[in-house]
Amino acid sequence: MANWHLKGKKALITGGTKGIGKATATEFLQLGAEVLIIARNGEEIKACLQEWQTMGFTAQGIAADVCSAYDQENYIFPILKEWKSLDILVNNVGTNIRKEFIEYEAEEIRQIFETNIFSAISMTKLCFEFLEKSTEASVINVSSVAALVDVASGTPYGMTKAAELQFTRNLAVEWAKYNIRVNAVSPWYTRTPLTETVLNQPARLQKIIDKTPLNRVAEPEEMATAITFLALKASSYITGHNLVVDGGMTIKTL
Repeated sequence: MANWHLKGKKALITGGTKGIGKATATEFLQLGAEVLIIARNGEEIKACLQEWQTMGFTAQGIAADVCSAYDQENYIFPILKEWKSLDILVNNVGTNIRKEFIEYEAEEIRQIFETNIFSAISMTKLCFEFLEKSTEASVINVSSVAALVDVASGTPYGMTKAAELQFTRNLAVEWAKYNIRVNAVSPWYTRTPLTETVLNQPARLQKIIDKTPLNRVAEPEEMATAITFLALKASSYITGHNLVVDGGMTIKTL
């Protein structure tokens, strides 16, 4: 199936050691891609690379902070320069602080914006010259259903994810002339370290499940397959799209 593999493709995934990022890296490797993961924790990167090696895959990892211009220029850019081109960029890294809006400190809001949207903007800009050299590049931004509806995850988080969707749409139009597709995936609650504190609350978990027609939370692998589809040649005519992966939550009103 010529359009359903990633052989010969180079992919960079931010936040690639946990949850959706790690599941996406695994999926990419299984489909033949050369994968580079970026995360802040070097030990977690080492553990992931060893795990993939036992599965028969070889990946690369860089311990760097994607919010840091210094790290981008001194740690990430040299690898891209060595690669010469980049076919897939997955802006997956994200964070959240859950509380009432009036309780946020200004620095907490800045931290959420810096991690969730500004890092994606700067990483995408950093990668442009290498994406342009690919004949069919794809940028996938991991947003959230919080960009579309209130899910009680905090106002700043929803704001950053909504901004990520508009970033996706505008850039898809602007970069179409370079044959670079830009899409987004918006997950509902998925079992990841970021959602662990919420899903470990029985009453909150039941509320989430009650809102979801498929009657369960998602697994990271289910988000990874959606991201992977948007990276494949099989999706070559899709750009500027937000793929909502929510078990039907956003269409349920009662």
